[in-house]
Amino acid sequence: MRHDHSPLVTRTRRRFLREASALLGAAALGSAAQAQSASPYKALVCIFLFGGNDGHNTVVPMSTAAYNAYKSIRGGLALPGNDATLVQVATPGGVPYGFNSGLNAIVPLWGQGKLAVLANVGMLARPMTRQQYLDGSVKAPTQLFSHSDQIVQMQAGDPNGSGGTGWAGRAADQLQSQNGTSRFPASISMAGNALFCAGNVVQSASLIPGFDLSADGMNVWPDTAAAARRNALNSLLTMDSGMTLIQSANKVRQDAISLNSLLSGAGAATVSTPFPGTSIGQQLLQVAKIIKLRPTTGMARQVFFCSLDGFDTHSGQSWQQMDLLRQLAEAMSAFYTATVELGVADGVTTFTESDFGRTLQPSGSGSDHGWGSHHLIMGGAVRGGNVYGSFPFPALGGPDDAGSRGALLPSTSLDQYGATLAKWFGVSATQMASVFPNLGYFSTPDLGFMS
Repeated sequence: MRHDHSPLVTRTRRRFLREASALLGAAALGSAAQAQSASPYKALVCIFLFGGNDGHNTVVPMSTAAYNAYKSIRGGLALPGNDATLVQVATPGGVPYGFNSGLNAIVPLWGQGKLAVLANVGMLARPMTRQQYLDGSVKAPTQLFSHSDQIVQMQAGDPNGSGGTGWAGRAADQLQSQNGTSRFPASISMAGNALFCAGNVVQSASLIPGFDLSADGMNVWPDTAAAARRNALNSLLTMDSGMTLIQSANKVRQDAISLNSLLSGAGAATVSTPFPGTSIGQQLLQVAKIIKLRPTTGMARQVFFCSLDGFDTHSGQSWQQMDLLRQLAEAMSAFYTATVELGVADGVTTFTESDFGRTLQPSGSGSDHGWGSHHLIMGGAVRGGNVYGSFPFPALGGPDDAGSRGALLPSTSLDQYGATLAKWFGVSATQMASVFPNLGYFSTPDLGFMS
């Protein structure tokens, strides 16, 4: 089993400034508001759980037979069936489940119908049974159980790797006309460069929450000297040198300065809802601030990428995962409250992805690389309070096991998951094949969790 680690996220200042060239037209945004599109605003917000989140201990089946089977196989890694470790919820049909107590902050959204679970999702090339996987009679995704490969595939929506674009970027490509004449980025990562955001046409950008892009040395005394410096810098940046490389570099800096004024300067977007000071909390706060700027930017369709790392839990999983899920839930809860504050709760859908799930059978105090996992979907347009897809019965070597250790054979493909979100986002049936070329192999392209 491979344990390589090559995440697609980097957070260097130099990379940020290189990628700021994607912020075409941002300078104009600081001085004149774009006309708001006639389309109602919608945004998709992906939170990628790097390392492979253990779905088995995120959402636990609580019917007597299923819980007893889970507890027997998981051994010391099993979560006791009490409120201290598992918060019990139920579907409309009365089927009981337990949320990891780390998710306490978003459990109320389940009861409000704003939070749903999609069970056993993973990358698939074709629908397949356990026997078809074992005998190789149906094609499987390449390089299963490899962090780097599965990160690429889950963001690209491609079981064979990457064609250089992500599925959200391709969805934004199809809907670029919804944003009218606005040239503000339709696809933005808050966690460094992300394949998920890359389109064939739409420009993407990456931001670092809290990173001040204002030019150094511009606040000297007296004010006339500061003004002279700013004027000199502006003259350099706007001067036509006739050299493409220099002009591109100047454009990067112009856009960065303009964006800084939008995000952190006087009159910048502010959100009253308090957010946690965690990395994921600050990423989602930045998303909320950009969404608030929509009357200025003129955007009607945007996609965002955020991330939380640390889910490669080969040891010490119980407390480690609980704390990571706590960070996730507290940030998600604050973000949903902020969307209510901004009046866009019905137009913003937040969802999780991860490299893969983990094995049901433990490995000491942790678990090993798996395949399918359970994911969370949150928002005002979500048909919440329910579990979608096919929730597996805990068993080793059963029909849901790709091997003998409870690495779930996905019953729902990433294509179906993403296509359901993309349809709500506005991607039409005729456009969907450009976003998910593999979708035609699956009989249910809309899983029903969006209204």
